[in-house]
Amino acid sequence: MPQNPISPNQSLIPPEPIPAGAQAFSRQVRSFLDGQPKDEFAVSKAFEGMEGMFDQIAAGLYSLASMLVGEGEDSAHLVETAVSTTEVSACHDPVQARQSSRRTLSTLALDLLATRDPGSLAAPQGLTPSDTCIEDDDLSATGVSSQELESMMAGPDRDRVRKWLQSLPTALRVIFILRAVAGFTTGETAALLADHGGPQATGWNPSAVSEFFRQGLCSLASQLIHANAGR
Repeated sequence: MPQNPISPNQSLIPPEPIPAGAQAFSRQVRSFLDGQPKDEFAVSKAFEGMEGMFDQIAAGLYSLASMLVGEGEDSAHLVETAVSTTEVSACHDPVQARQSSRRTLSTLALDLLATRDPGSLAAPQGLTPSDTCIEDDDLSATGVSSQELESMMAGPDRDRVRKWLQSLPTALRVIFILRAVAGFTTGETAALLADHGGPQATGWNPSAVSEFFRQGLCSLASQLIHANAGR
């Protein structure tokens, strides 16, 4: 039986390790933030050999974008915009820089979803806790460990997980992704929804986010249990 519950302020998936070379990349970026004009050749030369770092950043953001708004041009455009507008002053700390880029991308994705379907991210009215298999974001009651869920999210079953995500109502899918994948807390997720989910989303609060997240966790745990039973 799993022993480690997940609190409302933790990510379901442990943070990815910062890639080797990220500190050097961050220092190089900050070295160009002195407000002085830069020679294009000097800039290109300075970042020579760091193409892989740019690829990793873009790939991680695209994965998040595609889970939020779907595969294709919209996700690619979100990544391009996020990379060009993210506050780079946090780049002295790669962890903060990564989270800053995720926040920028998430706000853009929520804006897009709210434009596509204005009511899709509406805050629930009169929400009461449902009877789910998980209480207080605690996985132990399901018999499924966070490691098993992590494997399902990032391992061989990820295509099945993506299909499951797309089957969820928009608000439930978005909350699950922001909490479990992007690593935002319940409070941060509620604020993102209220600020960028459209006029009907202003009522989101941490309690409602926590309730929706529990429902998502329970649904995913059920998926994993059924998958294991069929093997």
